Amino acid sequence: MLSRIAESLFWIGRYVERSDGTARILDVHLQLLLEDPWIDEDTACRSLVSVMGGEVPDGQHLGRQDVITLLAVDRTHPASIAYAIGAARENARRAREIVSTELWECLNATYTGMPKRVAGDKSHSFFRWVRDRAALAIGVVESATSRDDAWLFFSLGRAIERADMTARLLATRSLTEASGPSWTTILRSCGAYEAYLRSYRGVPSTRNAAEFLLLDRLFPRSIMFAVSRAEEHLRSLDPNSGRVGVSDRAQRVLGQIRSELEFRPIAEILEDLPKHMAEVQTATSEASEAIRRRYFPTSAVPVWIGENA
Repeated sequence: MLSRIAESLFWIGRYVERSDGTARILDVHLQLLLEDPWIDEDTACRSLVSVMGGEVPDGQHLGRQDVITLLAVDRTHPASIAYAIGAARENARRAREIVSTELWECLNATYTGMPKRVAGDKSHSFFRWVRDRAALAIGVVESATSRDDAWLFFSLGRAIERADMTARLLATRSLTEASGPSWTTILRSCGAYEAYLRSYRGVPSTRNAAEFLLLDRLFPRSIMFAVSRAEEHLRSLDPNSGRVGVSDRAQRVLGQIRSELEFRPIAEILEDLPKHMAEVQTATSEASEAIRRRYFPTSAVPVWIGENA
């Protein structure tokens, strides 16, 4: 497979997952701001924009509508939903010879249907629409794509992005200290509440809910599941993987963060949850860069080798 095609598929997976994850995080926290009058809106909004990787504007009050504009519908802001959807569509266009007609039509319709403005009272409906469109795009790929390298790169991008977005969601738990979203709210935002109840059979506690979203090996949105799935895809892409240890940089980075979470007591992780979630985000960023260097070299200069004299 051409590296250009592989890179486009990898980023389609990442951007589709990013639009879904961003919609979930914004939905939870903007609803919380609406319901709790004691939260300092400006501080909470600035913290949320910062956690999502956006630049915080100086010298002006930041409110719910500003966050919606910046992180939801601004087509030029790299951390926004609209930007992610546009980037997924552009990568699909570049890989049009591989991308199925159904996926292209899904991404194109989502892009053209993106509103330029969303009113505060319509934000929940908008975020649900984004999640539904992301689920449709993923469903198209999962139901009608051969499990070859194309699927592996798409799924690898999704797994790395999902680990990053779940880490961001957990990091936002402490944004507003005591007034932050409850663990029940966070579980619901991940679609994890019913799965949690089947596993723990009780009201969510801090320890159990965090443990579920961090370490559960069966729930698709847990960090452990996403990182393990990314490692599995990397091994499938590298036929020599595991013969003489792990030589691939991306596999080493992901394996190290997985081991760090797996063998560190959950109580220690909860003592400084934002720090550990920042480490997960750093690991996913380093893994993504290692994948780019190995599979998508962009600075390679063609060298012509003449006949030997």
